[in-house]
Amino acid sequence: MTGWLVAAFLGVACVLLGGRVLTDRARRKQRGVFGPWPLARIPLEALDPVFAAGPHGPTVATEVSFIGRGPMTVPGGTSDAEAWILAVLARRATTMFEFGTCTGKTAYLWARNASAGSRVVTITLAPSQQHQYVKSGKDSQSDTDFALRESAFETFVYTGTDVASGVEQLYGDSKTFDEGPYHDWADLVFVDGSHARSYVESDSAKAMRIVKPGGLVLWHDYAGPRHAPGVFGALNALAATVPLQHVGGTTFAVWRRPRGAPSAQLVE
Repeated sequence: MTGWLVAAFLGVACVLLGGRVLTDRARRKQRGVFGPWPLARIPLEALDPVFAAGPHGPTVATEVSFIGRGPMTVPGGTSDAEAWILAVLARRATTMFEFGTCTGKTAYLWARNASAGSRVVTITLAPSQQHQYVKSGKDSQSDTDFALRESAFETFVYTGTDVASGVEQLYGDSKTFDEGPYHDWADLVFVDGSHARSYVESDSAKAMRIVKPGGLVLWHDYAGPRHAPGVFGALNALAATVPLQHVGGTTFAVWRRPRGAPSAQLVE
């Protein structure tokens, strides 16, 4: 009897350990446990040729002013690689829009690395506006709690810097935000607000109308169903009608608006 129990215990342990190994390996490879995620994966240089590596790795064409994250835990932070990518893309943009200011690091990197006269617009809930947040029945409580924790800043990384004048800070709930004045306006849009599915859907529709023909929309936290299920589910559903792609080695999803596509024909 004892031998049977030991064998059964070891069998269960092996199954659990095997599942853990598969999950860890999948996370490292940015894939699902039993196969690729729905969005087609592209290499970084397919996002922009400037990222093509030379014989020594990244070239001096991707040199930017930068604030690293290192081992620090930062609320809502992109990885160092992702922050670098956003900073490099800002060098080729003059108008940029961000959903989800959080600490203001992305807004700062954009303003710091963009050419003189460029404009950055970013929106967040002020701490005093958290009551305006509208949770939908499709949204998890954990996503809601996480979004409200990130809406806690009254000053930002760019505050008091010499590029602050190039950043326009908007406050309010992104669901009720009227993006009409920004239609066809931005070269680059970053969606990194609430991870709740209803917000991802709303922010995505607005982002795709804000971006110019030929411009880029990037989404953060496309990192599988366990990491941010609202993001994962919303973007997989959107990909059924819009050719979204996943940038390998990152949690970025990306879409380039076709040139000549009227905003009225984009996602509602």
